[in-house]
Amino acid sequence: MKIDILTLFPEMFDGFINTSIIKRAIEKGLLEVNLINFRDYSPLNNKQVDDTPYGGGSGMILRCEPIFECLDSINTKDAYIIMLSPEGTKYKQSVAKRLLEHKHLIILCGHYEGIDQRVIDEIVDEEISIGDYVLTGGELPAMVLVDAVSRYVDGVISKESVEEESFSNGLLEYPQYTRPEIFLDKQVPEILKSR
Repeated sequence: MKIDILTLFPEMFDGFINTSIIKRAIEKGLLEVNLINFRDYSPLNNKQVDDTPYGGGSGMILRCEPIFECLDSINTKDAYIIMLSPEGTKYKQSVAKRLLEHKHLIILCGHYEGIDQRVIDEIVDEEISIGDYVLTGGELPAMVLVDAVSRYVDGVISKESVEEESFSNGLLEYPQYTRPEIFLDKQVPEILKSR
């Protein structure tokens, strides 16, 4: 699976893609993650990507030109373009599984007060929200989305782990224990010790 992440802050992903399961998936060639700074596509001399909103209001709005230019340079016919937004579809396990149907995901990380509506209307296939709260940008939600989807890519983790995890059957997992058998005067349940 190929995942392109459009962000103004690619350095926020350094630890995410260079450690643990995501790093191993990239090294095995199971996952390709590209970080693209769409500031590089700004037509303005100072590489500005935001401006004041028409009609007034607080904050700055991301301009459409750099995002359109960036997408023109990377878009493929099978790309599915996601914008992370508090107004989007609530992200849950079933959405992560559904996104796996696409060979190429392009994730747009918003920032500031928002993104010019023409980007949403013309190029975004789906808006996704990771919860009912506001963050300073779309980078953390992008990490959540990539982490949850990548678990379902064949070979990233064992099939058994994916089949018997929280939310796999609409339920949370049962309590789990490991050694030592007794800790803080709490003992592992007898039923589990028989296995």
